[in-house]
Amino acid sequence: MPAGNGVHARSGGGGFIWADRLLWITGAGGRAGGAADYPAVMSKNGLTAARTKMREAGVAQQAIDVFTHYYTQLEGGATGLIPEETIEPLTRIDSIDGAAIDEDAAREALDRTALIKLNGGLGTSMGMDRAKSLLPVRDGRTFLDLLVDQVMAARRRYGVRLPLIFMDSFRTRADTLAALAAHPGIEVDGLPLDFLQNREPKLRADDLSPVEWPADPELEWCPPGHGDIYTALMASGVLDALLEHGYRYAMTSNSDNLGAAPSARIAGWFAASGAPYAPEVCRRTPADVKGGHLAVRKSDRRIILRDTAQTPPEQMRYFTDQFRHPFFHTNNLWFDLEVLRDTLVERGGILGLPLIRNEKTVDPSDPASTPVIQMETAMGAAVEDVIGGDVNHACADLTGGRGEVADGVAVDLEAAFGVALGAIDGGVGGAIDDVGVAAAADKVGDGVVVAEVEFVDVGQGEGVVRVAVDAAADGVAQLAAGAGDEYGDHVE
Repeated sequence: MPAGNGVHARSGGGGFIWADRLLWITGAGGRAGGAADYPAVMSKNGLTAARTKMREAGVAQQAIDVFTHYYTQLEGGATGLIPEETIEPLTRIDSIDGAAIDEDAAREALDRTALIKLNGGLGTSMGMDRAKSLLPVRDGRTFLDLLVDQVMAARRRYGVRLPLIFMDSFRTRADTLAALAAHPGIEVDGLPLDFLQNREPKLRADDLSPVEWPADPELEWCPPGHGDIYTALMASGVLDALLEHGYRYAMTSNSDNLGAAPSARIAGWFAASGAPYAPEVCRRTPADVKGGHLAVRKSDRRIILRDTAQTPPEQMRYFTDQFRHPFFHTNNLWFDLEVLRDTLVERGGILGLPLIRNEKTVDPSDPASTPVIQMETAMGAAVEDVIGGDVNHACADLTGGRGEVADGVAVDLEAAFGVALGAIDGGVGGAIDDVGVAAAADKVGDGVVVAEVEFVDVGQGEGVVRVAVDAAADGVAQLAAGAGDEYGDHVE
């Protein structure tokens, strides 16, 4: 079946589910990355020094092995960048609305689910020096208080265990556990309330050796990104504990996301799908300029996650374009704990999530401090072949939707015209660049050829996108009619 961009895409087993504004995508496939176009920075003793520093600080061996994996990539010149010309937009997904989910099966699935909250970050941007989950948001109650209420309400409603577990950092653990002590009954027998995210040394940008900062030695360390959740679950023993107590699934999200409430319906769908992994993706608005988006990698037709730090700076206009890449990653994930354990064992504890290379200064508040590189990964990048191996998967079938035209020709109208609108460089009246034209040309099915994409300024901040296609007359007429319904006066 054709994917949302008019081509075959591959992802891990399962399906694409769209619930209201929420999109659930299951699966796995591929690797992302790239080599730098400059000589690799080498450090003969950098890795040895970093590994020694981590061992002396008590970092788990699994985390040291993962760090070594990415250090080798970094030393070889990997940038982790995903240029726009190497991907295509993912634009169409099936809906969950029509999915039949048995209520008893849904309740049973939720009873076998653990809710894991990412809680390692400080709320510094909010003027806090503690976990952002401790920020009061309603009537003096914090994110954490409201999360506990959501979990307790779900337990009562469905009669399920539903443990709540936080992935804390060294900086957030004490305050978080103190706050949880005010909520007796939130604990579940045999399971901890939290586990610790790992940490790794920041590396000097000039020679990749561990940076030294005597003024504040804590600033010499950084978290490995939330992709560390998989390693930390295994290294802490929490993964084994969950499986031993009969839990099969995990739902994880940011601790300041109150929209990611426990859902028996989604748990039931995920369990029935047999998929190893499912991220939640939301349709973008003009405010959604941060965070990752999904795309189809041209080289292997696999669905990938591209984060801000993986986008070349000169191509950020594509990354932030809500029409070109219409779905962003909310960092709400479901995954199969048993498959995760088996995959980690098979791969020696290294999933192989794509590298994110972040360039910063050792003291984030001092731009004149030593330049450093922080190696990170994103947990959502497991949409590639990271959990459960390589499983073929065909995306949404466009021939059954609004894009069906005469003679069985399938056209993804949203992609064809949305990409054209999103490709305008410089706003109304601007030129559509070659990448944008090529992308728009790829957004139609077999039998329809995009001959020309043009943006016409009609004055007063308005414009028209003209897309010329070669097809049967009735097909063109229906294509234009559908486009007009979707984008109104902006399409001719």
